Amino acid sequence: MSDVVLVTIHDSIAQLTLNRPKSYNALNIETAQALTQALLDLGADPAIHGVVITGGGAAFSAGGDIKFVLAHPHGPAAAFHELATHVHICVTEIRRLRKPVIAAINGVAAGGGFSLALACDFRVMAESARFKQGFTSNALCIDAGGTFTLPRLVGLARALEIAAFDEPIPAEQALAWGLATRLVADAQLLDTALDMARTLAQKSLHVFGCVKTLLTDAFDTSWEAQLERERRGLAACAGHADGLEGLHAFVEKRPPRYNR
Repeated sequence: MSDVVLVTIHDSIAQLTLNRPKSYNALNIETAQALTQALLDLGADPAIHGVVITGGGAAFSAGGDIKFVLAHPHGPAAAFHELATHVHICVTEIRRLRKPVIAAINGVAAGGGFSLALACDFRVMAESARFKQGFTSNALCIDAGGTFTLPRLVGLARALEIAAFDEPIPAEQALAWGLATRLVADAQLLDTALDMARTLAQKSLHVFGCVKTLLTDAFDTSWEAQLERERRGLAACAGHADGLEGLHAFVEKRPPRYNR
């Protein structure tokens, strides 16, 4: 197991901690690979019902490891091409994971760290945390899915404003703009994120996975195709053990018991 990403299990919830605090959890190839492998392992583990991603030390993640980029033997262009390949596999796994993924943002999330947070299903921010798009101020294009997730969260005009001006986004502003799901005191960050994951773990994971996939793909699907996907998804959910449990619990007027 890699020491750049620490895995801690809290009953059915896995906490993944980016563990390069001296570099503010900058994303290098080893970190991206370790995070991807952890997500693959947790996704295949039926005992895990949710994932919380946070940063060790003072930052969530400061983004791509610029020291790696500048030291690359074939130059920065080759370095970013290689690094983005691994980071993109990671954020794709987050979007395709059929379990809730919550970012617990303990400090600055900048550049690729900003995009990583946006790829998660929910974002809980500490009061002292902040976002920084970061790329464009350094004459770089946004990556790690940021150009996909950002306009979907805040709208095209706001996304372009964030990209063009690259002002720091404090936690309160992130909440107001829809970039953050919840804003909490620093000391309550992890407990809040874990409690959110535990709440979701009481609901049907099968349904969560279906709805997450439908919503993720909806922007690239025609109206008729999306309706057909919904029809197939609804039928599949109704035939699943959780769907049957939910229907019976509804008519029997009792709390449902999912994920058994």
